[in-house]
Amino acid sequence: MYIIFDTETTGLPKRYNAPVTDTDNWPRAIQIAWQIHDKWGTLIENDNFLIQPDGFDIPYDSEQIHGISTALAEQEGVPLSEALERFNAALSKAKFVVGQNVDFDINVMGCEFFRAQVESPLTEMEVLDTCTEETAALCEIPGGRGGKFKLPTLTELHEFLFNEPFKEAHNASADVEATARCFLELVRKGHFPESTLHSDINYLSKFKEQHQETIKPIGLTHINLRKESEKLRKQEQKGKDTELSKQDLDDNLKSLENQPFIHLHNHSQFSILQSTMSVQDLIAAAAKQQMPAVALTDHANMMGAFHFVNAAKAHRKKLNEDEADQFVKPIIGCEFFVCEDHLDRSHKDNGFQIVMLAKNKNGYHNLSKMSSIAFTKGFYYVPRIDKNIIQEYKEDIIVLSGNLYGEVPSKILNVGEKQAEEALLWWKEQFGDDFYIEMNRHHQDDEERANQKLVELAIKHDVKLVATNNVYYQNQEDANAHDILLCVKDGEKQATPIGRGRGYRYGLPNDEYYFKSTEDMKQLFKDYPEAVLNTKEIADKIEFYDLASDVLLPAFEIPEEFKHSEDQIDNGKRGENAYLKHITYKGAEERYGELTDHIKERLDFELEVIAKTGYPGYFLIVEDFIREARNLGVSVGPGRGSAAGSVVAYCLKITNIDPIKYDLLFERFLNPERVSMPDIDIDFDDEGRSKVMDYVIEKYGENQ
Repeated sequence: MYIIFDTETTGLPKRYNAPVTDTDNWPRAIQIAWQIHDKWGTLIENDNFLIQPDGFDIPYDSEQIHGISTALAEQEGVPLSEALERFNAALSKAKFVVGQNVDFDINVMGCEFFRAQVESPLTEMEVLDTCTEETAALCEIPGGRGGKFKLPTLTELHEFLFNEPFKEAHNASADVEATARCFLELVRKGHFPESTLHSDINYLSKFKEQHQETIKPIGLTHINLRKESEKLRKQEQKGKDTELSKQDLDDNLKSLENQPFIHLHNHSQFSILQSTMSVQDLIAAAAKQQMPAVALTDHANMMGAFHFVNAAKAHRKKLNEDEADQFVKPIIGCEFFVCEDHLDRSHKDNGFQIVMLAKNKNGYHNLSKMSSIAFTKGFYYVPRIDKNIIQEYKEDIIVLSGNLYGEVPSKILNVGEKQAEEALLWWKEQFGDDFYIEMNRHHQDDEERANQKLVELAIKHDVKLVATNNVYYQNQEDANAHDILLCVKDGEKQATPIGRGRGYRYGLPNDEYYFKSTEDMKQLFKDYPEAVLNTKEIADKIEFYDLASDVLLPAFEIPEEFKHSEDQIDNGKRGENAYLKHITYKGAEERYGELTDHIKERLDFELEVIAKTGYPGYFLIVEDFIREARNLGVSVGPGRGSAAGSVVAYCLKITNIDPIKYDLLFERFLNPERVSMPDIDIDFDDEGRSKVMDYVIEKYGENQ
């Protein structure tokens, strides 16, 4: 006897290899259907029912796939205890469990049995799967891993076996009927050997005698679950007409007439290969719209912050006294990937995308620390932090709940509304009035569904709404160029359709992710004017601060005899200059032997310029790790670029090219008329580079 079964669930597991005892990993079953056939393929029993959700909701994204809403499952479903009892009774009649990619369904139901503490033979029964490497070889569909054929979907297998598509996918009862037909046809064709089926030697020939033609569909009637859910939704909405009148919307727009809107969720080219906007474009776009401020929230990194502030300062310099109020305040932020445990690399967990904005310089430092941790300790597919890191560095930070990939909206759509509410309460507890619920409107159905619940939660828990547009390009007509950029990033062809899974590529769903005008944003959120007003409230909480500062170098420890007492008083570099001169002349004696007046004059000139520019420590540090690199057996290049013009560098054996012999100019490297930090290009061999980095980190400290 064969039991062919299928389930519909609340989603997918985080890890497919997790045990059934991991109840947080496996999704909940909300529909189960099965058919029991005897060994000759005769239908003995069939059943199909929804399962009532108990303590959870059916997420929007799952409903989009199978059409089962929470309301429908609650109204038409049976209690889980009854479902498990009926399924167990059916299992007792069968020898084999059959299904399409049936391991998933076995784990889902195995976990339900574990949750309910009900014994079941399910996980111990023998399994026959219609989705294997063998059926892949049968269908010969290209695109599998490692050059193999891809595993066929139920629709693909059905079409291969019967030359007709299967249109009712993702309804468990219809899936079971199609799977049963495919399985019996595979038996008829001898796909499963008699040894696998534990049958007599003549079983397959007798089976074929009874089914000389292809297996016919049974012809069961299947309920259109999507339509049933839609009926319930319309019934619920009757009498709940909460839409604002045209007069109300016009009044809202009038109240926003003289109020600014500020974009708080923007990506620049420092979100590598994900945005076409430069930081200068961002400031220019905000200035054009007369916005008093604008935020930079690149993915996980702060690399653009310094340039962003400089772009804002450069724009201010162009303003005359009468235009001083047109200064665009730069708001430095970051969109972090927040996972469960940033140190866990046992499975892929990119986490949720959360927008954070620095209120002041201290907040900026905290963002920088979190970004550094994400890259140095949390990087696994993407740079990640977790909530423990956030709790440690949360001071002077404003948090927006994020786009559809933020924790709260993502859980609304993919996990459940109760879990989304729990997540919201955690963020509110941590950040209080500095936590805002972010609303996006890019004309997407999933956003509107999420926004409905976000507004409910905002009202219930007294959290303010804020309107944003997730900006990746400046103008709407730049959408195609941005899409090409995403293809470059992922090595995909633009012709590949956008979507999830194999055969699809990542891409934005439409062309609405641009820097919209103030008026556009007011129109989009005219039913929630407070969400527009709160952009200014957030901007007013944020101070302007400059990031420009003196160059900071690690402290280089010089020998005691060269230390100068006055250096500790005025932070001078007398000791470093004296030690640099000492080792330079010592190196010059090794390089040249006899030091002529010309060589001394050149050395003294360069040392004087280095002293005036204030970078003796830079030369000492570079000389130190290059010397150590050679001691470690690492190959070091002879020198290139303008540093090859320095006799000091040559005498310190930083370079191996004699500037005096080849008449190279030092002024191209360091110029007393134009003071800038020296830049010495150094080449190490590929294998030895990490040894040098480890030495520098160990000697000068990871935080320097």
